[in-house]
Amino acid sequence: MPTSTPDLSTRPIGVFDSGIGGLTVAHAVNKMLPHERLIYFGDTAHLPYGDKSTAAIQAYSIKICDLLLRQHCKVILIACNSASAAAYELVREYVGSKARVLNVIDPIVEHIGQAYAERNVGLIGTKQTVNSNVYKKKIDDLDAGVQLQSLATPLLVPMIEEGFFNNTISDNIIRAYLNNPELSNIDALVLGCTHYPLIKEQIADIYQGKVQVLDASDVVAKHLKKYLEDNHLAAKPTSLAPVHHFYVSDFTRSFEESTRIFFGQEVHLEHYPLWE
Repeated sequence: MPTSTPDLSTRPIGVFDSGIGGLTVAHAVNKMLPHERLIYFGDTAHLPYGDKSTAAIQAYSIKICDLLLRQHCKVILIACNSASAAAYELVREYVGSKARVLNVIDPIVEHIGQAYAERNVGLIGTKQTVNSNVYKKKIDDLDAGVQLQSLATPLLVPMIEEGFFNNTISDNIIRAYLNNPELSNIDALVLGCTHYPLIKEQIADIYQGKVQVLDASDVVAKHLKKYLEDNHLAAKPTSLAPVHHFYVSDFTRSFEESTRIFFGQEVHLEHYPLWE
């Protein structure tokens, strides 16, 4: 007897990050694709990934993918620049045909190539993302004449995780980074970390319209929408709103508070230790 093909469109989308920064991507996806059910995993026990070795990030990513595959995710979105840089190829190989794997770097690279050919573009991100040179390699491969100027900004993630934004302290730190000569004479700045959308307005205020500030979360959400539609994986609209699940590998009350800020609404976090 022929077996019927399972309807993958009803399955959830898995999203993971080193902490809760990827909730900015999950939120953008939720706004653009309100019928999709999300399963989010924040590896809060190991954050930030930005100063971890490639091997460590790969090990964490594989472990997280095991959980997301057990939840029958149709797509796994690596909502972390550091993990996208360090583990995307390995994760794709590991997951195989069980789910599609997307990252947050390719959509923004494609966008830069289309919108900023022959121009100077700045990038801020973690040490892992910047030192991996992954953005530069991919942008150079486009051959669109884009000059990428990158700067590692390691203080920004812990600052944001601790709730320091929209105040004088964060303003001084952001300003010090943006005034670095590495970022001079740019037409656009890529926020190469999923935490940074929370300080997008602060950055835009400093630039006063002279530099376009590119928030990858919106670009990634658009890319995901097109990907689901092109591959006939998009969920069908229903009258009931989907129930999302949010897991973290280490639980603290402050994460629950911050989660509301990152996701833009109340979220219940479930504690799921990765290594037990």
